Amino acid sequence: MTDYQPSALAKEMIRYLDCPCKVFAPMADDDPLLAAYEEARQEGLREGFTPVLVKVDDTLMECLVMNADEENEPDFALSAVRAYRARLLSEALPDGKDCLQEWEMQRREEAEDDGFPWDDVLGERTGGEPNDRFSAYWNYETSLTDEVILAMIPTDKAWQVFAWLPMGNWNDCPDTPELMAVAKRWQEAFGAVPACISHDELEFLLPAPVSDPNAAQKLALEQYAFCPDRVEQCEEDGSVGKLADSLTKSTVWYFWWD
Repeated sequence: MTDYQPSALAKEMIRYLDCPCKVFAPMADDDPLLAAYEEARQEGLREGFTPVLVKVDDTLMECLVMNADEENEPDFALSAVRAYRARLLSEALPDGKDCLQEWEMQRREEAEDDGFPWDDVLGERTGGEPNDRFSAYWNYETSLTDEVILAMIPTDKAWQVFAWLPMGNWNDCPDTPELMAVAKRWQEAFGAVPACISHDELEFLLPAPVSDPNAAQKLALEQYAFCPDRVEQCEEDGSVGKLADSLTKSTVWYFWWD
């Protein structure tokens, strides 16, 4: 994209990210974007960085600044962002399993309060669709991708990318240490890495679907605890069981918070 001039917002997001980046214009076919990501992923394995596709998104930029430099919001001081990042990387993380168990209890209490039997929330392990493509960067009004930054985050621990991209800490979306803790748990268990981010969407890439149906069922419950909207709003007749069935066929995990 040598002839493409990034938007002012893309330039500001790159300044915030503070790492090597490439910017891609909107496109009708995302194959070049996926090819660039895969090339960066392979290079990152050799060179020790983690690539992430980041949607150029006003609201995402607001979230990043809110979390890292609320004092100067809506602007930011790069020194404050770097200090925030360094603090996150130096502090002990919460236990990802503990976070997920706490959120599961919250989901059970919410279901009880709303009069939904827990067995209906779990549902049957059937009907899930495979997913092997990213979707967070698509603009469904234009049928094009939005402007996208391919950020080469300077860490070989993929779960640490949220120190550069603290997109959470609002509504049910976990805060940054919790995002890091859960991502660490899933990377260690399944090889899943955060790969595509907008202000309200997060997608993980993993090397292969979860082959064990029982493991997929437990994971689906964790993902529901982590992001209830993934089950409750992302598709008709959503259930934990339907998500589990999808996980046995998918190399991309999708999350969306309302």
